[in-house]
Amino acid sequence: MPAIMELIGARWARHVARALGIVVIGLGATAGSAQAVTKMFWGPTTGLNGQSAFPIYKQLGVDLFQTQLDWRAVAPTRPANPTDPADPAYQWPASLDQAMADAKSHGIGVALMVIRTPGWANGGRDWEWAPENPKDYADFLRAAAKRYPSVRVWMVWGEPSFNTKFQPSGAQTSFRSTRLSAAAKRGPRTYAQLLDGAYAALKAANRRNLVVGGMTAVTGDIRPENWVRNMRLPNGKAPRMDMYGHNPFSARRPNLRNRPSPQQAVDFSDLGRFQKVVDRRLAKPRGKRTLRLYLSEFTIPTAPDSEFNFRTTPATQASWIRSAFRVARQVRAYGLGWIHLYDGDLVNSGSMGGLLTADGQKKPGFTAFQRAR
Repeated sequence: MPAIMELIGARWARHVARALGIVVIGLGATAGSAQAVTKMFWGPTTGLNGQSAFPIYKQLGVDLFQTQLDWRAVAPTRPANPTDPADPAYQWPASLDQAMADAKSHGIGVALMVIRTPGWANGGRDWEWAPENPKDYADFLRAAAKRYPSVRVWMVWGEPSFNTKFQPSGAQTSFRSTRLSAAAKRGPRTYAQLLDGAYAALKAANRRNLVVGGMTAVTGDIRPENWVRNMRLPNGKAPRMDMYGHNPFSARRPNLRNRPSPQQAVDFSDLGRFQKVVDRRLAKPRGKRTLRLYLSEFTIPTAPDSEFNFRTTPATQASWIRSAFRVARQVRAYGLGWIHLYDGDLVNSGSMGGLLTADGQKKPGFTAFQRAR
């Protein structure tokens, strides 16, 4: 999840506040035909009573539960047979086995985001540094696909366009130019190799696996469109993927007729324009007409929040959820994912974008998400 404090400029924020009636805190396309959207969720596996949270997800109509697989934790030492999930070096989490069993029993699929590099793969650096050999990541994904054969959707990293989440990388120096320095290009180009190797490994494990690449967010040290433009392999080709992942957090009501976001941000209202960039730069060079957008994370806080610098009323949260699903259908997105079931879950007690209050009371957004398609 991005540090969204830089989401929009102060002047634009005041305009949004006046137009939409939201409370803003310190904020310094062409639509296609509608179709159903996969409902996805990031959230806890247990509820307030310590019981499984999956009955709640089923009540919400969730199709796909999203969670992380931590490469660094699973493989603290280098495996002798890295594509074999039974290699003694691997420590597969029992909590994930339980979550997958609970999801299955409630008719919900699971999508995995594979992140964090072990020190043995990146020269002893911190987890955000890419492996020195992309094959190490690909081999782990091959093992993971064998270990979790029911998983069909695989996300390659999370928000790599932020320097705090992926290295090596740099930052763009202008929010007007689409040109990046040689240092800034290292991030998307390194990521492209990681993604392309992951695609090959996951398809080798099962051709039905769906690989989600990009995984950008609304802002980033490198803005989403520039990230897309510079995702290139050493031979100049675009990396392979099935869908492009993006987290379109927004401080305004989702509407494709809204004007473009400032400073090259890509929020929900920018998705029609962004889809064209993704198709031109990543789909068509690979002989595809389009790459569907995979909208992994979205949330709308209803009180002062530790992650976001804006908030709405509970009623507005519900209304924006309906608008978000409308936009997702218009751009033919594969799915729309919400993050936070309860206020205060997952990150810390300051996250206030839940569909339930901290004591489990339903907000209007709960019903809006439940009824959305």
